[in-house]
Amino acid sequence: MAALLAARLERLHPAYFAMVMATGVLSIAARLQDVPYLPRLLLWLNLGLYATLWLLTLARVVRFPRSFLADWSDHQRGVGFFTTVAATCIVGTQLVVLDHAVAAGRVLFWIGLGLWATCMYAIFTALTVREHKPTLSEGINGGWLAAIVATQSLCVLGGLLSPSFVASQRELLHFMLLALWLCGGMLYIWTISLIFYRYTFFRFLPSDLMPPYWINMGAMAISALAGSTLIHIAPDSKLLTSMLPFLKGFTLWYWATATWWIPMLVILAIWRHVVKRFPLSYDPLYWGAVFPLAMYTTSSHRLAGAIEMPALLALPHVFLWVALAAWGLTFTGLVVHLVRAVQAIPGPATELAEKAVDLAVKDPEVVTAAEAR
Repeated sequence: MAALLAARLERLHPAYFAMVMATGVLSIAARLQDVPYLPRLLLWLNLGLYATLWLLTLARVVRFPRSFLADWSDHQRGVGFFTTVAATCIVGTQLVVLDHAVAAGRVLFWIGLGLWATCMYAIFTALTVREHKPTLSEGINGGWLAAIVATQSLCVLGGLLSPSFVASQRELLHFMLLALWLCGGMLYIWTISLIFYRYTFFRFLPSDLMPPYWINMGAMAISALAGSTLIHIAPDSKLLTSMLPFLKGFTLWYWATATWWIPMLVILAIWRHVVKRFPLSYDPLYWGAVFPLAMYTTSSHRLAGAIEMPALLALPHVFLWVALAAWGLTFTGLVVHLVRAVQAIPGPATELAEKAVDLAVKDPEVVTAAEAR
């Protein structure tokens, strides 16, 4: 049993923090739509998930340092570490929005900023200097856009915390948030160009269409949310006020791009699971598909206020329930997966039988004696 648990810990995917991201954003979306009880229930659940994942991650660092370090230079798994940044900032945003816990939000903001700097430069440096690299079709996927999500999550949390900073620090904070927002847009253009190229010029199998491709939309949705946040705090900033037309234009562009992706991703999902009959089973990467749906709900709500377009408020009413259904199905899949994993753990009788078989293999005379009896 210990060996099986250790093997699962060693293979723990860095992107599992997307579960915290999805749960946190869904909680905030429910709060914005005035859904009773659910936001706080998801907050308490998310705090437990966040703490548990950090404990498992730290245990993996101590128990399997080589596997942990190897992930940083892996083109498929390495970018999953960016979910630790986004999860940290989203938990901070939850605490500020639901509990007005500004002090806790500020602590998580600085932790998120430190994680962002570590992941941004450690991962891309490791991938750059790696001697043996996969082809573009094998190495690139939608999970790479987690770098953009991490960057924009800092901008969102920082914008909410802006009023808590003293006036002398606030303008510098606004400059930093604007720079992060623009940096996220730049990273999206670079990354999505490679992803779209991989889409259209390489063979694309159903197995290639992994759930993180939904972050194609989610990265733009959180960019729109970050832009809306900057627009809302602009009256308190000379820098942001002077750039309001630019902020509104680019924010709307981000949101429009996110909206464009939704029908495309739905069509591809139908092609994968209905036309090609690819089996639908639980995978931790599915949290990367739940998060964008919840984020689109939140970003549409905030954009409606930022550009004074009340008609957009109809979208969050619909997408909230889509996101909630997706979260419920994925969480159910997680529970079933954990139950089956526990059932698969061998009990004392099974372990005794395995030892007997092992002894028989090592000592053929045991088999002969057993047959004689």
